[in-house]
Amino acid sequence: MGKKKYYFYIAGMICVLFIGAYISLHLGTIKLPMSAAYNVLLECFEKNKKEHEQLNVIEENKSDVKIQNNNVSDIHKAIIKKIRFPRVLAAILCGAALAVSGAAYQSMFVNPLVSPSLLGVLAGAAFGASLGMVICQNYFITQAFAVLFGIVAVLFSLFLSKYFPGNRLIMMIMGGVISSTLFTSLLSIIKYIADAKNQLPAIVYWLMGGFSSVTQDTIYFCMPVLVLCILLIVLSSSYLNVLSIGDEEALSLGINVQYVRTTLIIITTLCSSVTVAVGGMIGWVGMMIPHIARMIVGHDNRKMILFSIFQLDIPK
Repeated sequence: MGKKKYYFYIAGMICVLFIGAYISLHLGTIKLPMSAAYNVLLECFEKNKKEHEQLNVIEENKSDVKIQNNNVSDIHKAIIKKIRFPRVLAAILCGAALAVSGAAYQSMFVNPLVSPSLLGVLAGAAFGASLGMVICQNYFITQAFAVLFGIVAVLFSLFLSKYFPGNRLIMMIMGGVISSTLFTSLLSIIKYIADAKNQLPAIVYWLMGGFSSVTQDTIYFCMPVLVLCILLIVLSSSYLNVLSIGDEEALSLGINVQYVRTTLIIITTLCSSVTVAVGGMIGWVGMMIPHIARMIVGHDNRKMILFSIFQLDIPK
């Protein structure tokens, strides 16, 4: 694919992404006019101007009808800024993170059927979040448990692959299967001991995946980590091209395969753990989006991974 055509596709997907995000800001239980988000954005820019304080003084002296209209505008602003914008932004970040993580896994393990859940990170994070819900009702402690046990699950699978003989790549996949099975079983135990009236419904609802619990504080927690991980994976796309042709070929080209693969596994594990902590179990994105991107822009990871970031649908 030529550069002009590739950049055209990138620009097109960015436009679709922003249009979908803008529309999503106005959809929900409370219907908002399509100009609401634009008005909120315009107001944010105007706050930096000196004339804004004078406009507020003038508006206070207007009739009661105008005040009621301003209250409606304030409601729209609160819904968009405090509820819907954080959720839409979290959906974009988590979708992009899972997409690039899935692309990295498929290249690292030379297998088009793997996803970020391969080494047990999703099962470990699900167990950690469920454990956090049972121990404490604090949302951020639940997120911290999800990230922690997602990392523990991957470390466990790497431990198994290191201390058992055989092909390192195959043993790593087998370790991931064992780790996923173990933490899925532990999750079943958590469901069994959880309170059937309060804790168990919360666990099941969270495992379904979604962004209804996302707040502005959640964005402050996840955005720096996810943006950094996505950037590192994009910058490593050339190494992924080499790893995708096989370990022997990569070694012959002077690549330290074990170091590069371990580093990328750490990055993708952190990335996937945070997405599970924020949005629950949403595993299909990591497998499907890279395949769709390959069908459009080809197998070159330098193009495909960057394209995968924008090749997403925004949920309501």
